[in-house]
Amino acid sequence: MKLIIFDFDGVIADSKSLACMVLVNVAGDFGITLTVDEAVDKFVGKRLSEVVSFLEVRLGRTIPGISDLIAQSTLSAFSADLKEVRGFGGFLQTLGNTQYCIASSSSPVRLKTSLDVLGLSNTFARNVFSAESVDRGKPFPDIFLYAASQMGVQPADCLVIEDSVAGVIAARAADMAVIGLLAGSHIKVGHKDRLIAAGATFVATSYDEITQFLAT
Repeated sequence: MKLIIFDFDGVIADSKSLACMVLVNVAGDFGITLTVDEAVDKFVGKRLSEVVSFLEVRLGRTIPGISDLIAQSTLSAFSADLKEVRGFGGFLQTLGNTQYCIASSSSPVRLKTSLDVLGLSNTFARNVFSAESVDRGKPFPDIFLYAASQMGVQPADCLVIEDSVAGVIAARAADMAVIGLLAGSHIKVGHKDRLIAAGATFVATSYDEITQFLAT
């Protein structure tokens, strides 16, 4: 293994419950009934454009300005309340000379803001890749293949750490090993089975379990 590719939301940043609450509130402002659980089930691992398309179909019309509203509301919530997934910092210290990067469905602006809030901007420097740089989002493999290419590593030498079904499918489609992580606050009962069914090589409830798995 030469490169670890981290998804971001739910893997590094414990952000998904927070982001989904923002979606619920914004949707409600437009008369769209949406629960946090539904938002987690439908939108985890998806790009903002896909979220907006779903909401517009639900409402039956286009919603001018909703993308910017969701983006700005999310950034405000993150600036106030974003936290790191427990154990991430300690895990990073175990990697030694192994390269690592981020490959996320989030926008570059959202990634930058989140990394700044968490104090991780210098840790990842330029090794942060957004799905806005590729044609297709997860579950297509484009973002993982792009990240590996930018880092100069072959897919067979990569390990992805993901929390979403779409992300696990994308990693497998890229011919990469993938560990499912259940450490985020958004994780619900039964999610482990969904990640295994999607093709996860191993599913961990914590970063300590990932460390133990990689040591075997």
